[in-house]
This record gives sequence, structure tokens and C-alpha cells, in this order.
Amino acid sequence: MLAVRARALFDGVGPGLVERPTVLIENGRIAAVSPGGVPLIGTEVLDLGTATLLPGFIDTHTHLAFDASDDVIGRLTEADEATLLERIRAAARASLAAGVTTVRDLGDRGYLTLRLRAETAQDPAAGPHIIASGPPLTTSRGHCWFLGGQAEGVAGVRAAVRERAERGADVVKVMVTGGDLTPGSDPYSVQYDRDELRAIVDEAHRHGLPVTAHAHAVTGIREAVTTGFDTIEHCFFLTESGVDFDRRVIEEMVRRGVTASLTLGALPGGPPPPPHIARRIPALIAGLATLREAGVTMALGSDSGIFPIKAHGSYPYGITAMADFGFTPAQALRAATSTAAMVCGVGGRKGRIAAGYDADLIAVGGDPLADVGVVREVVAVVRGGRRVV
Repeated sequence: MLAVRARALFDGVGPGLVERPTVLIENGRIAAVSPGGVPLIGTEVLDLGTATLLPGFIDTHTHLAFDASDDVIGRLTEADEATLLERIRAAARASLAAGVTTVRDLGDRGYLTLRLRAETAQDPAAGPHIIASGPPLTTSRGHCWFLGGQAEGVAGVRAAVRERAERGADVVKVMVTGGDLTPGSDPYSVQYDRDELRAIVDEAHRHGLPVTAHAHAVTGIREAVTTGFDTIEHCFFLTESGVDFDRRVIEEMVRRGVTASLTLGALPGGPPPPPHIARRIPALIAGLATLREAGVTMALGSDSGIFPIKAHGSYPYGITAMADFGFTPAQALRAATSTAAMVCGVGGRKGRIAAGYDADLIAVGGDPLADVGVVREVVAVVRGGRRVV
């Protein structure tokens, strides 16, 4: 047994902190949480002093195969399998050091993250718990085609989904629209027709797999919601000229229980956003408030790996960005823990500090409800009941 003590604890649900908690861990699971509790005689004690305990962060959207360089595509396509796998391992360790104990990887090459998933299941110090999609489905020369997930036509996309189910993927990722990362791809245009999208959803659900859509633009969000996707990645309701948080689409998201995986945050010190992005920010803040008030479930992902300012390990900056975008600290913390766990399909075992949950918890150097910026000060990480940082 291990007893973890600290000044305070946020359990992933809130609204406030538990003072002077003792978290008792046994066999990788949380056995009990006691405010002011005294450990049993003979129990190993990890006393973290003035820190605040949080559930381990859960990144709903990452790309461990991308190296956050100035030439992500070139370095990925030129790397052999062994080199790429080592980069994936390094990215996973960087995420873990930043307090991310679970990641949902939404686009690799050659199903390499499934190999790492087996490694981290055996050795918690090797990286976070991994939820993996394998290569995302995309059209010929479509967004991220270089990851190897090209499939078209109803029969073709059904076969692609079956392949992922047979290989043991946890989720099906679909590039519903194009994206800025891929030359020649249009982020505002839908790549698949409605019959193909419905076939993907039907085949995925037939195999018991959730299905999530890459869609920054309102055009793609609308199609994904209409055809039955479970989650929308990014979900910023962009148009070519601005932002359009279509209330009919939002109402349909609420009615169908479609969740949003927001990809916010970046490392400081990078170049300012280009003018076409900067001018959208006030409308994005207002639109996210509309989603929140309508009751859309929103979790936090990083999209780490795609740019230098989105380096692996930058996830806590997404939590502070949520506060900048109008979320309270408690809402941002829930988006990174209990809500993220639910969106990733692991809400029954992760994302909370409570009896019966996996013993994935972190400690930060202050009170995150008073100053959410302290999430960037991770002083300890416990994964699977073992201190790994």
C-alpha cells in the first residue's frame, strides 16, 4: 500500500478542494480517500507537502508520431519504423512528465502507438495509458494522407474500419474535412460524402468502437453530427471568412450527445497568430460560451506534435488557455480530467481521485482554483500506483 498526502486535493469533479487529504493506493487502484486521514501503520507514505493533488491529466487529442518540428511531414515520412517508434516513446515520456497520464492518440503511422500502448501497460514509467486510433481515415491525397489511412467509397471505408477493429484500435478517427497541415488540402471542405460517413459510423459502432471527426469548419461539424459521429475534434465552427456557431447544429449536438474535443493552448514565445486567426478570437470566445451554455460536453486535447509551439508536454498550457477563453478554473480542470475521461470512454476508471479508480494522480505547486497557472508546475506524477516523476 501507498498513502499519498498533500495540502489539498481536487477530485476531478469539484467544485472545491479537499483539505489535507490522504489517498490510499493498493494494487494500482485508489482504495480510499480520506480528508485528514492517517495512514495505516506500515504503509509507505508519499507526503507532497504544500502541493495540490489532481487526477492525472487526460489529453483527448495528440499525435505522438509528430515531432513538433518545423518539418513535421518530412521528418515523419523519411523516418524508418525504428526511428519513428523511438520518437513516439520520447513524446510519450514528455507528456507523462507534464502530468498527462492518459492520451488519446488520433493519428499515427503503421499502428505504432498500439505497440507503445502494450509497453506502457506493462511499465507505467514508460508513458501514459494510451488510447489509439492508428492511421486516420482520409481520402486519396486528403488531409494527413501520408499516415497511410486513405480509403474511399462505402465498401472501402467499411473495410478500413474493419482493419482497425481487427488490429485492436480503440477509436476510429476520420478526417471529415481537409486541414492546414497538408499541402493542397482544404480545411473548409468536406472530404467524404454522406453515405461514406454513415457507413464509417455504422461499421465502427458495429464493432463497438467510437468514431471521432476532425472538423474545424462548420461544414464538417454539421456533416459529422448529422451522420452520427460521437465526438468532434477541434469543433471551432470556422468558415472561410470567420466563425459561425450554428445554433441548430449545437442543439443537435446536445440532443444526440455529441461531444467536443477542443484543441487549445500552445507554448509561449511563439510567433503571434496570423491575422486571419487573430481576428476570429473574440468570436471563438463567444462561440465557446454558446456551446457551454447550451450544454455541449467539452473536453481538452492538445493536438501536440503538429507545430513547435505544440510540443509534447505542452498540455497544461491548454488548461490555462481554457481559462483565457472564459472557462472557470474548475471547468478547465474538469475538461482535462473527469470530462476528458468520459469523452475517451474511460470515465469509469480514470479522471477522478475516488475509491475504485486507477491510481493516476499528479501534484501541482499551488491552488489551481485560485491560480490555474500552477498546473504548469507539476511536482509529482503517480501512474498506476507508482510514482514516475
